Amino acid sequence: MSAFPGFPNAAVPLWTAWLAFGHLAVVVFITLSGFSLAVGPARAGWQLGPMRCFLRRRAWRILPPYWAALAFSMIVAVVVVPQPGEGVPTAKSAVVFGVLLQDVFGSPSPNGAFWSIAVEAQLYLVMPLLLFVRRRWGAVVVLAVVCVPAIAVELLSGRLAVAALLERFVPQMAVLFAAGVVAATVLGSNRDRAARIPWGVLSAVGVLPPLALILLRGQVWSVENFFWVDLAICPAIVFLLAGLSVGRANVAVRVLDTRPLRGLGSFSYSLYLVHAPIVIMVDALAAHENVPFGLPRLLVLVATAVPLSVLFAWLFARVFELPFQRHRSSRELLATVRTNVRRTKATALRESGTRPE
Repeated sequence: MSAFPGFPNAAVPLWTAWLAFGHLAVVVFITLSGFSLAVGPARAGWQLGPMRCFLRRRAWRILPPYWAALAFSMIVAVVVVPQPGEGVPTAKSAVVFGVLLQDVFGSPSPNGAFWSIAVEAQLYLVMPLLLFVRRRWGAVVVLAVVCVPAIAVELLSGRLAVAALLERFVPQMAVLFAAGVVAATVLGSNRDRAARIPWGVLSAVGVLPPLALILLRGQVWSVENFFWVDLAICPAIVFLLAGLSVGRANVAVRVLDTRPLRGLGSFSYSLYLVHAPIVIMVDALAAHENVPFGLPRLLVLVATAVPLSVLFAWLFARVFELPFQRHRSSRELLATVRTNVRRTKATALRESGTRPE
């Protein structure tokens, strides 16, 4: 968008057209989120356990890095440059985004990637309901109770004000999340039978319909109709997750298990949280008046903003994400911090030749 103003209507080199579909990474993540959260319940009769414990674990995992990234994004947007198409964030922005209600209340966004964090958090709230329906009535009913309202909202959004309002919640994400939950069925009691299904082949075949849709309708239509594109690619993602979980997608496993991808995956959440303000900041400070629009600016941003985003995200994760993965509670984290502080003080005293008291 920074390199080609007017995107997706702007003419772009054919080999860069795939960059228009970075949104699909969120599609994969939401489906994966539903799947990974349902793995435990699928092995335990679709029982989630205490709701309070579930929500506490999810909050501990996503909120600390999110709030830190929110503070960073607010500073960049206020001091350096706001997000494209957005005004300077206000105090209302800080509150609305801080409590994850950015898809409910309108306010200038400090970070273009934050919309999906609110969606994800709200999906956590319906997770117990999805598991209850799966336990009582089966996978087909789970998909029906999510798909029917989502499709109705999309079809009626141009006619009914309430449907247009509900569209702000990106309803297809609920379908993707539910599909991920249902996909965890392969890890239940019939895992041996599921392992005999050629999931990798099904996933490869499942990519063909959405790919054909994108090629036939074009980039502009596809970007403007992500609802249908997202639903079209959902089966391929579900089949791939099923294959990975039962060992029937060995090529994908070997690729994903390479050291660079495992390393990047260890702080991918942080990278997602901080990349948008960094890219916009680099564009504003380094490329805005010095590099022409089009391919030259794209290449400059790839060469500068991408490595800077990865480096900053890695450092950011070491402080605001990884400690919350290693420690399961604030008590455990604070105990580790106190231990490290005491060790640091003792080391400093030894090096200075002073005997600790």
